[in-house]
Amino acid sequence: MTTRTAARQREEARVAYDAYLAACPARRLLDRISDKWVSLLLNALADGPRRYSDLSRTVAGVSQKMLTQTLRTLERDGLVSRSVTPSVPVRVDYALTPLGVSLLPVMRAIKDWAETHIEQVAAARDAYDGRTSPQEPPRDLPGPGGALTMAP
Repeated sequence: MTTRTAARQREEARVAYDAYLAACPARRLLDRISDKWVSLLLNALADGPRRYSDLSRTVAGVSQKMLTQTLRTLERDGLVSRSVTPSVPVRVDYALTPLGVSLLPVMRAIKDWAETHIEQVAAARDAYDGRTSPQEPPRDLPGPGGALTMAP
């Protein structure tokens, strides 16, 4: 029996990952990094370490609970580091790790795309909403009498 090195085992596992499979760890990671707070916090940390209160002010609308929870998750995943400086009051800084920095170009691109194309998306939504009426039954769902209806 041949012995595989840990690096070889990791490489084989990486090749075997398929995010389309429900049990794939990469799928769970995609779910995590697609969260809006994750995207906004990673972008907010792009310019360097930030204090908790700075992040709270920068990322408008995030609750204290969600900010804390998201930062802990990012730290657990190795994307963000947390450093505590003993002082009065205690100073806590958050910064991107090298792994977090490697994700930053993708997150920046998504944020930039959203900011650039929001008007087109809003127009598409308005057009869609204008084509569908509230009285129209949903597609492929039972209509009156249980018959399937297909909207044109």
